[in-house]
Amino acid sequence: MAITAMDHFTVTTDRLSQSIAFYTALGLQVGPRPDFSVGGAWLYAGDRAILHLVEAASERMPAVRRGAIDHIAFRGDGLIAVSDWLEARGIGRTLLRTPRPFTQWQLFFLDPNGAEVEIDFDADETPPEDWKSFGPRGG
Repeated sequence: MAITAMDHFTVTTDRLSQSIAFYTALGLQVGPRPDFSVGGAWLYAGDRAILHLVEAASERMPAVRRGAIDHIAFRGDGLIAVSDWLEARGIGRTLLRTPRPFTQWQLFFLDPNGAEVEIDFDADETPPEDWKSFGPRGG
């Protein structure tokens, strides 16, 4: 018996439409979802539902939006385009270069629910010219 792959992450939200718009702009697509008794959406990368959004009333959301899971991470391409998209919306971001031997780019930011998102980009992607001036991680 062994884990063979990550299936999906679930984010609880009182901002469902904002969350759907946010993640679809980053390249995920809304797709089929079982007829659960609570609102929500399943967002797909290709044929795999990798992000499940579950709708909750505002009064049920915790004051601090981070829990035991520190962040969710995706693979991506188009580093400059994603960074520019975040900047145009006033979303703070941090860009890091991982040390050798991996040497990939890691872009961190917060989604509309306060969940930290990481998108990893190949080492050969060109970063924005001002990437070293980006704010604190996720902020």
